[in-house]
Amino acid sequence: MATAASTPEQNTPSHAAASWLYFLLFAAGLFLRLRLAWLTFLNPDEALHYFLAYKPSLKLAYEASLSTAHPPLMILFLHYWSLLGRSEFFLRFPFVIAGTLFCWVMFLWIRRVTSGTAACFALAMFLFAPSLISLSAEIRQYSFLLLFCACCLYGLERTLQNDAQNSVRWIFLSAAALYLALLTHYSAMIFAAAVGLYGLLSLFHKKWPARLTSAWILVQAGALAICAFLYESQISKLRESGMPSEIAATWLRSSIFQHGGDHFATFAWSATSRLFRYFFSHGTIGVMGFLLFVLAIVGLIWHDENPEPKSRKSDLAMLLLAPFLITLALAGADIYPYGGTRHDVLLIVFAIPAIAIGLDRLPWHGSKTTLVKGLLLASAMLICNFFPSPSGPYIRPHDQRRELMLQAISAVRSLPPDSVLLSDAQGSMVLNYYFCEDGMDLPFTPERRSLKLHCGNYYVVTSMAAQTGFDRDRFPGSLTSAWQENPKATTIYLFQSGWIDDKEEAWLTELRGLGGNPRNFGPNILLCPFAAKIRRSTPD
Repeated sequence: MATAASTPEQNTPSHAAASWLYFLLFAAGLFLRLRLAWLTFLNPDEALHYFLAYKPSLKLAYEASLSTAHPPLMILFLHYWSLLGRSEFFLRFPFVIAGTLFCWVMFLWIRRVTSGTAACFALAMFLFAPSLISLSAEIRQYSFLLLFCACCLYGLERTLQNDAQNSVRWIFLSAAALYLALLTHYSAMIFAAAVGLYGLLSLFHKKWPARLTSAWILVQAGALAICAFLYESQISKLRESGMPSEIAATWLRSSIFQHGGDHFATFAWSATSRLFRYFFSHGTIGVMGFLLFVLAIVGLIWHDENPEPKSRKSDLAMLLLAPFLITLALAGADIYPYGGTRHDVLLIVFAIPAIAIGLDRLPWHGSKTTLVKGLLLASAMLICNFFPSPSGPYIRPHDQRRELMLQAISAVRSLPPDSVLLSDAQGSMVLNYYFCEDGMDLPFTPERRSLKLHCGNYYVVTSMAAQTGFDRDRFPGSLTSAWQENPKATTIYLFQSGWIDDKEEAWLTELRGLGGNPRNFGPNILLCPFAAKIRRSTPD
């Protein structure tokens, strides 16, 4: 099958120059990820993933993974990887490599389905989008998810462009990547639905050999079997526990359609604008990206001078657009979030290729068209990285420097033995990694009561009831409970780390009003002592 990648292009750099350009881009993207992984401390989610994985046996790690809202594959991998080392950089290294390889595999796929120039534009965006740099340098499922999805797309495209014998081989390689994605993150089900629809359209428009059709049906059956297994082993139990409802009612509330409170059209527009802002960590660049996305979809469907068959172009448009429509429908049904959050980072797999196609086909006359567009793209990426304005919970790299955490932990170590530390779920995970040497017996599942745990010569009073930190309205009561459970304590020390709040000054003022003396180690680490003399003045 002929593709745009096989046709000569004007203003395309020579092969040697292009190779050097790709190498430099790839090296720069890898460097930024390695640097971030080296300089920053673990955020609470990363510490949680490490805690779940660092168990005496694979069986215990698997059981621990079932308490999270994610499939088990990443935790099982991290179980073995953490046995080799536990430094922040070492734990993050596989995720950095996976996140960088994802960019290259997507480049290979885009070059097959559209022009080489668009593929180069997309490679630059994948490598330098701030959201992807950040996620690639964290211990999260997303790096592996994105890499597996990219490999699935590439394998599927090779299936469509090869002879029957090789196509069967490539479709099973694509299937293996899809299965790994499904076992890594639940948003892969959205990806599976979109890719399945893409395969159906291709099957309809082009007569496949019977052997290939049978293989494709077998692949779809395997994906459904994995989804059924995940639902039975984990999703159904999470729904019974109420965890998805709690999450949807707290930090993901703005990404779920609120029936009776929102107009769906208004929700769809605001959520989409926040989503593209999240991709690029910049509102203006996000809007420009969305406009190019729309331009590409419209051009693929209604007006395109590319010599490929019309059905081929419309199938690609469907593939790029369908995941957004599916996720939006799920948000409307109160099933999955859609908006400016990392939970939707899967959609960047489809957003950036469309943006690159839109930029490539943007009407522009002149002999240096590609160069001018490349400079504009480079300027946009520089703005996103040097003047970020991200949405959602976010810790700026400057505020997440390892030395800040080391200073905070040093201050905690200087406290007298038998001191009592009061922390929330986020802070407890960070303390467990940096201070307690994995010594706290934190529960796998949320508890609706306060827990008192040993941490060397110290005690940590914590509640695992919510992952969002302290409820500000109920914190005075939590402090009172801590005093009641530790009547011999002379001082209780509040420790927080992570996404403390976007109203930091109001929180510090409240702590001072309760008699505390807060000390910050950057905006995202807090140590605040409360002396016993104010115990009786704390409201119930």
